[in-house]
Amino acid sequence: MNKTIRRASVFCLLLVLALLVRVTWVQAYQGQALADDTNNRRNLIGKYENPLGNIIVGGEAITGSAKTGGRDFQYKRTYVDGPLYAPVTGYSSQAFGTSMLEGIYKDVLNGSDSRLKSIMDTLTNKRADPGNVLTTIDKGVQKAGYDALQGKQGSAVALDPATGEILAVVNNPSFDPGTIAGAGEADQKAWDALNADNGKAMENTALRKPQAPGSTFKLVTLAAAIENGLVTNIDTPTSTPGDYTIPGTRTKLRSEVPDASCDNVSPRTALKLSCNNVFAELAHQLGQDKMRAMAEKLGFNVVQKVPVWTTPPSKYPSKKMSVDQVAQTGIGQFDVQATPLQMAMVTAAIENGGKLVSPHEVSEVTDSNGNVLESFKDPKSAQVMSGKTASMVQDAMRTVATEGGGRNVQIPGVESGAKTGTAQRGVGNSLPPLAWYTTYGKLNGKQIVVTVVIENSDTDRTEIGGGKLAAPVAQKMMEAWLKK
Repeated sequence: MNKTIRRASVFCLLLVLALLVRVTWVQAYQGQALADDTNNRRNLIGKYENPLGNIIVGGEAITGSAKTGGRDFQYKRTYVDGPLYAPVTGYSSQAFGTSMLEGIYKDVLNGSDSRLKSIMDTLTNKRADPGNVLTTIDKGVQKAGYDALQGKQGSAVALDPATGEILAVVNNPSFDPGTIAGAGEADQKAWDALNADNGKAMENTALRKPQAPGSTFKLVTLAAAIENGLVTNIDTPTSTPGDYTIPGTRTKLRSEVPDASCDNVSPRTALKLSCNNVFAELAHQLGQDKMRAMAEKLGFNVVQKVPVWTTPPSKYPSKKMSVDQVAQTGIGQFDVQATPLQMAMVTAAIENGGKLVSPHEVSEVTDSNGNVLESFKDPKSAQVMSGKTASMVQDAMRTVATEGGGRNVQIPGVESGAKTGTAQRGVGNSLPPLAWYTTYGKLNGKQIVVTVVIENSDTDRTEIGGGKLAAPVAQKMMEAWLKK
């Protein structure tokens, strides 16, 4: 064999060896990564080649699957009362991905979660039967909130303060996730329509849109003042003048009632009348660090996982503030921001003796046979304020509910406490104010916390207030639970 042939043979052999090494590398080491790649269309086809698992409310599936008649995507997601439950389920779309519980538990619901696989499934690499997600949502409370919000732009959250179970997450406007579940032309048109208004209908305001909480934040200020010994008796006059100037400025801070009504009043009366002067002064005396510490114990500045992530989180400013800014945070203004879930957590801790139980909207995740993969029935809890502090704030909230802004929505026989709020927003208050209401109720051993915010309504601007707009929504939701 001449030298040229011999060299050509060696070169070809090296090429064959290189090819074998590459094939081995791809199949043995990169095979799983390529199979799991998000750009691998086979994965998307695999998700919809069989019916999906379901999201459950009160023992009944609020999701389903329907045959498409297509070759690639044989099934698509369907929804029962889609707009009612959209803030909980989110959407599962062949074209646009997933969100909310559909996104968090997509692997369980489409059968690709490794925990669902039997030994035979693992050996054959067969997709397992899908699992299910059992929620803590109560159908009656959810429906009551949804119906009560019609005609208004707003959101509401209800939870059981003793267990942390989220009983309702309601948004209006909402959307029907079934209209975008497929990958056809109609789905694209529906998606374009939903995004035409900056996706407002798909915006989960209840969990993911922190806004100025207004006077509902005075509950945090009062709790901080009691915890730090600044208030020892809620019926003792505070010596704060009704004609109050914001510290460090020449600006007068007014309340909804005349200055004389808020002159040297007690914390109880200040909460009932929502006297801005008293709570601004309490925040000023406490200082930024003590105010922030109390807020953070209650969940501010922390992303909650319910299991949907509350991003961005509710906020109490951590950046150094001036004295006038600190005072303004005491009334829930300046740069304080909260979601309905966050203010429900504040109210829940107060109602529950100072113990905050981690809120959650899922009770269990199971396989197709009902075997539990994840359980949230023993959530974490923390004592965020003393029982004495919680009792004092509860007492003051009862006065608000019976004599203040919540008195018109009292439910006969129900022990309740509340706080109203009207938060200014927009440059120069150019936007309609936010109307807030947070409340707790107890009856025959059952308890509930409800927080509502109304962003827009057809009410005249001068008539916008938490007690008028948001409180009736909370009342319907509370009644649905306590008198069930």
